[in-house]
Amino acid sequence: MCTLCGIHPSRRSVLGGIAALAGMAAAGGMARAAAGPAACWAPADLTGSVAEKAERRPTAADAFAMPEPAAAGPAVTGGLAGVIRRVNLAPGEKTIALTFDLCQTRSPIAGYDAGIVDYLRANLVPATFFPSGRWLETHGTRAAQLVADPLFAVGNHSFDHPDLHNATVGKVASEILLTEASLERTRAAASAVCGRAIAAPAVRLFRFPYGSCGGSGMAEANGVGSVIIQWDTVSGDPDGTSAAEIERNVMREVKAGSIVVMHANGRGTHTAEALATLVPRLRAEGFRFATVPELLRAGAPEPAASCYIEKPGDTLRYDDGIAGHTKTPTLAGKAA
Repeated sequence: MCTLCGIHPSRRSVLGGIAALAGMAAAGGMARAAAGPAACWAPADLTGSVAEKAERRPTAADAFAMPEPAAAGPAVTGGLAGVIRRVNLAPGEKTIALTFDLCQTRSPIAGYDAGIVDYLRANLVPATFFPSGRWLETHGTRAAQLVADPLFAVGNHSFDHPDLHNATVGKVASEILLTEASLERTRAAASAVCGRAIAAPAVRLFRFPYGSCGGSGMAEANGVGSVIIQWDTVSGDPDGTSAAEIERNVMREVKAGSIVVMHANGRGTHTAEALATLVPRLRAEGFRFATVPELLRAGAPEPAASCYIEKPGDTLRYDDGIAGHTKTPTLAGKAA
């Protein structure tokens, strides 16, 4: 039995916590904002800078002690097992989840796209972030602000962001549990600043790096208590994709229950610009935004038998057969 799922049998009610379509003063959105990081940090400390978006070389200030792996959670079984790409909703419900990867390998130090985060907060748009453990460890303050914000959910994107398609036994579990330990550190840091406990989420979310996994890796991820989240809508935002093209990509593929993949580590050059037109357009078409945990509770998750970007087998072009090898492909401008 999956004790971490917490999914009520009736999956058709949209949670009260989902932000309103319009009218930014709606009760749910205002409640989130009141309980958010603005109660813990001064406005100037929350607002980001353009300089933070750029990747950079590691310095002595980026050094950190490797965490001890966290304990595994209860195994994921039933409707949340496998790879979840989208959620089937009741007729008439048009809820979607925007997700943002915060990828980082050993070097360079990835960026933080403040324009994205600032826009989401200003417009009360719930979203889910998937940081790697190294990103968490080298962006301590920004990471703490994300986990302290009830507008957001924060998942797990591995520790070193390796291609895990051909990972040896235990590698997937190690990557997940090291990052869960970094998330525990981050929540503790946020709790210290806020003067209140930042609780661990009821559901642990994991996204495979590069959208690539093998069957044994899927089983290993579920086995240590992680719900595997992928996507069904590819923004294609890395590496210079224009805002107009990002908007076209999303609007072409999005539908009720979709999970959209974007990047907030600086690789999405025009992602923040795209959100400024994409979010109003989606709202005008009747879509509501939710975090991934909210979306899972709102309907029936649709699992897939394997990981892929847009169609089965499309990650094979860069799966190199070196178990756990860390590399930095761009997925042809798709998702990382």
